[in-house]
Amino acid sequence: MDTNQYLEVFIDESTENLQVVNDRLLDLEKNADDLSIVNDIFRAAHTLKGMSATMGFEDLADLTHKLENVLDAIRNEQINVSTSILDVLFDSVEALEDMISDISNGGDGKKDVQAIVGQLKAIESGEAVGENESPKSETATQLSSDISLDEFEQTVLEEALSQGQHVYHISVSLAEDCLLKAARVYMVFEVLEQSGEVIKSIPTVEQLEDEQFDETFDIIVVSEQDDEAIKAKIYKVSEVKDVQIKAFDSSRIRSEEEGTTEEEVSATTEAKPEKESEETDSPKRQKAVSNKTIRVNIERLDTLMNLFEEMIIDRGRLEQISREIEHQDFRETVERMTRISSDLQNVILTMRMVPIEQVFNRFPRMVRNLARDLGKKIDFQIEGAETELDRTVIDEIGDPLVHLIRNAVDHGIETPEKRAASGKSETGRLILKAYHSGNHVFVEIKDDGGGINQDKVLQKALKNDIITNEQASNLNDRQIFELIMASGFSTADQISDISGRGVGLDVVKNTIESLGGTIEIDSEYGEGTTFSIKLPLTLSIISVLLVVLKDETFAVPLSSIIETAVIHKKEIYKARGREVIDFRGNIVPLVHLKEVFAVEQDQDNADDYYSVVIVRKGDQMAGLVVDSFIGQKEIVLKNLGQYLKDVFAISGATILGDGEVALIVDTNALIK
Repeated sequence: MDTNQYLEVFIDESTENLQVVNDRLLDLEKNADDLSIVNDIFRAAHTLKGMSATMGFEDLADLTHKLENVLDAIRNEQINVSTSILDVLFDSVEALEDMISDISNGGDGKKDVQAIVGQLKAIESGEAVGENESPKSETATQLSSDISLDEFEQTVLEEALSQGQHVYHISVSLAEDCLLKAARVYMVFEVLEQSGEVIKSIPTVEQLEDEQFDETFDIIVVSEQDDEAIKAKIYKVSEVKDVQIKAFDSSRIRSEEEGTTEEEVSATTEAKPEKESEETDSPKRQKAVSNKTIRVNIERLDTLMNLFEEMIIDRGRLEQISREIEHQDFRETVERMTRISSDLQNVILTMRMVPIEQVFNRFPRMVRNLARDLGKKIDFQIEGAETELDRTVIDEIGDPLVHLIRNAVDHGIETPEKRAASGKSETGRLILKAYHSGNHVFVEIKDDGGGINQDKVLQKALKNDIITNEQASNLNDRQIFELIMASGFSTADQISDISGRGVGLDVVKNTIESLGGTIEIDSEYGEGTTFSIKLPLTLSIISVLLVVLKDETFAVPLSSIIETAVIHKKEIYKARGREVIDFRGNIVPLVHLKEVFAVEQDQDNADDYYSVVIVRKGDQMAGLVVDSFIGQKEIVLKNLGQYLKDVFAISGATILGDGEVALIVDTNALIK
């Protein structure tokens, strides 16, 4: 049976089943007596086992079978669910995820899971599983001896040794909370290239760039410098936790060719046909996936988007010309081109948009593990996971969110004892929320913990010379909160493995700002803290409502508009010195765009009516007063360049069909 044609379906369905197992395990931890949850997990695992066996992935099927045995014993009430058992089940899911990931990348799905299988067997037989057993910790910093060299690499090492150079096997371990691991790896490689020549890395350079490793990676280096000098240089790279270096075993350089016994040759020869069969199948499997899905460099999509943007501008020009020239064939051709380009636009935009759920799915298990390590009780909730965001932003936003959530768990939410003493529930609440608003996506991390102590922040900022006494006296609450994002700033009394070193929040801020976004902090001491991240969709083509202010045209993003209205001046009231209107039972403040953008007012304007655009950001609304409406239009969003990047309430500009430049209004800034 040729299973290659089903590989893509297998990968998709396996990923879905593993997500079910992961989510329901989290539910089981909260309701250990609910056997219906165990049944859901068992069904998903059973389906995964059957598919894996059918597709020929024996290691995957075997581990899933052992997991299935434990689940079967739990649902038959032969085993009681405990924290240590759940830890092993979560480790099993993580190993299965790694196998599926390897298969999706064209691999064979093999992984050394003997330690996990042994623990599952122990659980099944009723033996106690110690919580301190961790196969990862035992081997995290050990130098691996399982390194194979090809003929070219062997020749290079032989020549280096013959010339009196040193060949080192170096193992580097990064901190567990390291952000931007690929950047740290690059810095380590740069240091090593200055000291000698890198011959090989495990994992490969491509896997390191894609961050397809835990915290530790190995490197074979040829250098004339001594090992202590190289080790000292590597330690200068921030977030490097451990470095082990030793001379590479030269006797292994030719072991693959010269050290083989007759028995080994015989065994290799007998096994060769099977191996060749596996190698023959592998390209077919990989090809089956690549026929349906391909990886495209994001830069190519950017180029495609830029070319399409220019076409949209020309389309607008042609539409205007067709209205001016009364030629039926020309008008019909332009209308057809408009329809086709609209379909093409939807395809291009959809190619770049993915649900933020891809990032959010990793956090429930992370919060669960952190809460257990810190002895805290946390109710973690996710809202708006279906919110879609540009792929470029999705790829970059993961690490900042990891750090903010870890900070909320470690610094924000108190221990059950402290919460009980302050009259709170022992279980803290952590909410991760995403939603669209206007031309942006907002991501909020909100906890009901201890909040930020403003006095403590100010004292630490003054002590570290981040601000002066004069500046401190003029800061408002939000500006004080923003001090915690200064480089090297930390109010933690103790440094932990999770946070408190004063690194991270400055990296978070820089990463978000590099994406064109912003981060705001709102906190009430003793009540909780909210981090609000505003991210651009980074989609250059948007629908807008064109409006007029005297002789100038402005564009208001359609996604932030609730309604347009014409209001009589008698319907306008005064509240706290501001003009407001009653809009469907809500008091909505008016914002005169002519005043905001310093557009000259008409002195003889005796019109008794206002043209108003009602816009919204979250739960807040505002009415933008304009002279008149032109209508809806799709436009190309262009940034204003480095010199005009901080213009208030303007997010960009566009070129209209007649060549006129229209500024795009940032309604979120006006509502704030």
